[in-house]
Amino acid sequence: MKKILSILMLCVVSSALMVSCIEIEDDPFDESLLIGKWQSGTLFYKYNYDGSGATWDEGDDVMEDEAQEFTWTLVATELTQIHIMEIGENGVPKRYTVTKLTETTLAYEDSFGKQFSFSKVTASP
Repeated sequence: MKKILSILMLCVVSSALMVSCIEIEDDPFDESLLIGKWQSGTLFYKYNYDGSGATWDEGDDVMEDEAQEFTWTLVATELTQIHIMEIGENGVPKRYTVTKLTETTLAYEDSFGKQFSFSKVTASP
């Protein structure tokens, strides 16, 4: 029984050491790739270096100069946008899980599983 217990403990310790050696990437997406103007159909999002941004939908006859402003953060895979409202002090938060971020493609999904995909229009606003 002692031999089985010793082997079991050895396995547990070995497993713990192996897991501790695995490199876990805290920030899987490079935040700088998000900077620029993104388009999906008539919907546009612009992400600025300073954490500010704007969104507009030309299909609703809203142009960039009338865009809804927001602030944004990207931590690991969580993209948070706080949309700034004209009335009230607090913004409206929207949270997404980024699934792909490259120099030309941005894809994320909301908590309901709805997926969004954008193509980069310009690299920096």
